[in-house]
Amino acid sequence: MKKRTPVSAIMSKNVITLSSTDDLMLAEKLFKKEKIRHIPVVSGLAIKGMLSYTDLLRISFADATDEEETDVDTVVYNMFTIDQVMAKNLVTVNATATIKEVAEILAKKEFHALPVVDNNKLVGIVTTTDLINYLIAQF
Repeated sequence: MKKRTPVSAIMSKNVITLSSTDDLMLAEKLFKKEKIRHIPVVSGLAIKGMLSYTDLLRISFADATDEEETDVDTVVYNMFTIDQVMAKNLVTVNATATIKEVAEILAKKEFHALPVVDNNKLVGIVTTTDLINYLIAQF
């Protein structure tokens, strides 16, 4: 295992993002369709926050309903905006941060994804799943 491997080697570069003007129904559809758990919220190229599938579960029945049933969630989602639900005080890393540094941050914090930002521009996202897959590949 290389000690200085940058996070850019394992991060997702084609990041699905939301704008704060999008609605929570779109967010839920993206989570389910793309099979992801975290979506950065951006304004232009700058990151404003992070929305997780867990954030939606806290305010809705998103996981309890099937993919075709939207009535219950629609009512709840119309009561909130993405800005109200997303995490705003983000920890970010840049693409040259080492995988070890990222692992240390994720091990100490209570979240499972880090936006990767260079020059105030979102360039990727790294998750605990990315770290686990990296470790598995080492064996």
